[in-house]
Amino acid sequence: MNMDDQNRQIYAGFQIQEERKTNEETMEEGQMRELSEQEEQELKKQEYNAYVKQMSPTKSLPVQMLKAFICGGIICTVGQVILNYAKQLGLDQDTAGSWCSLLLVLASVLLTGFSLYQVIANWGGAGALVPITGFANSVAAPAIEYKTEGQVFGIGVKIFTIAGPVILYGIFTSWCLGLLYWIGKLLGWA
Repeated sequence: MNMDDQNRQIYAGFQIQEERKTNEETMEEGQMRELSEQEEQELKKQEYNAYVKQMSPTKSLPVQMLKAFICGGIICTVGQVILNYAKQLGLDQDTAGSWCSLLLVLASVLLTGFSLYQVIANWGGAGALVPITGFANSVAAPAIEYKTEGQVFGIGVKIFTIAGPVILYGIFTSWCLGLLYWIGKLLGWA
């Protein structure tokens, strides 16, 4: 090996080392960029979580449960008062119960029409939605909301958006249970 070949090898070795250093520096910069993008995403996540926490209503579960109990209790007490009054008028249990249901539904629809039931439901939560008044509200509210779209495409189409599935599955379940009962009677089980 002569001197020129040795110099070429040394020079080539230096070039390889320089290329490795350049590649390592480029890789470190890429990783730094990647880390900064990850940090940026994490920062965006934290900002979003802080925004959601700020905008979400904070409600105490025990307080909400107490409000639901009070609201539902008041509605049921009103129903019991109607039932007792109807019995005092001489109506039998079934007729008094029918009048009670009718008057509670009427009161719910009127309160919904005057936009008062939503205030009650917002305060009382599930206490206002569980009794028969909540079901009447779920039928009346869409009808009132969509009345501007007409009788057919507004009220007719939207009236059962909330209550429709309840009615549908209630009737279907009753039919299935009736069928099972009928089969049970045929087989001597019931």
